[in-house]
Amino acid sequence: MAYTTIDDPSAHFQTKLWTGNDTSQSITNDGNSNLKPDWIWAKKRSANDAHNLVDTSRGLTNYIFSNVNNGDTTDSSKVQSMDANGFSVGASNSWNDNNVTYVAWQWKANGGTTTTNDASSTSVGTIDSVYQANTTAGFSIVTYTGTGSNGSVAHGLGAKPNVILLKDRAGFSWVVYHDKVASDPATDYLEFNGTIAATDYAAHFNDTEPTSTVFSLGTDGAVNGSSRNVIAYCFAEKKGYSKFGSYTGTNDADGAFVYTGFKPAWLMVKRTADATRAWVIHDNTQDPDNPTANRLDANTNEGNQSSGHFDFLSNGFKCRSTEGA
Repeated sequence: MAYTTIDDPSAHFQTKLWTGNDTSQSITNDGNSNLKPDWIWAKKRSANDAHNLVDTSRGLTNYIFSNVNNGDTTDSSKVQSMDANGFSVGASNSWNDNNVTYVAWQWKANGGTTTTNDASSTSVGTIDSVYQANTTAGFSIVTYTGTGSNGSVAHGLGAKPNVILLKDRAGFSWVVYHDKVASDPATDYLEFNGTIAATDYAAHFNDTEPTSTVFSLGTDGAVNGSSRNVIAYCFAEKKGYSKFGSYTGTNDADGAFVYTGFKPAWLMVKRTADATRAWVIHDNTQDPDNPTANRLDANTNEGNQSSGHFDFLSNGFKCRSTEGA
């Protein structure tokens, strides 16, 4: 097993399954450690509905959706509280419809405690930001208000982010930075709520890679519109805990093996050169045995599909399908 400073990954990330009861209930995590989440990404498994994303930086009544370009939607009937080891839900049918099955992927940031970066006084970045960072696990939630001019934003990780998911909170499509999308990754982007191929566009990241303190922005309205509020979820790779990479498919059910150095718990894959392929998600809670069978796509509202299988192995994952995504 790869050396890691994280003794128990379940202290920082967990997946939880539950069945709705149409009233209210507390959802308790099952990991070795208690986890009070700061970011929950929830999805109906047995029915079609939007992916619901909520976090403790925007507040528990504000929701965005990975599969559409809508801005924040306010709803007080969904998550009622983040609890010491899980969360509680109300009667909302997006989270608790009777006899419907659900999955929630949960990440810990900093318990809702944020740091405000006044860029003019700290000289860190040029755009003010508010972030809560889990530097141990390499995850931060950042909010900022765009300026419409090239600039940079403090992310709080203390390490260079490998992946950044950005969303204008009043509209526009998601914008994704991934450091393996191209040899010069800051020139390209992906779109979370769509299927576009990796696309060269300087106005998103100003053709400038992130650093251990900031990520850079161009002038595009989706990431830096003047007076526009934006949320960014930032991830920095941590040995033995998280891995961000790329691989080349073989069109073979005895397919590519991808080394991570640990057994994956959650996997998301996007085909970067194809403008028709989905963002495929698998996890080891819906599928504790190989091959994984329950697939969800981040860019659609569909429930579980059974395609695009993988084996989760002790040191990585292996493709077990010829599915094109």
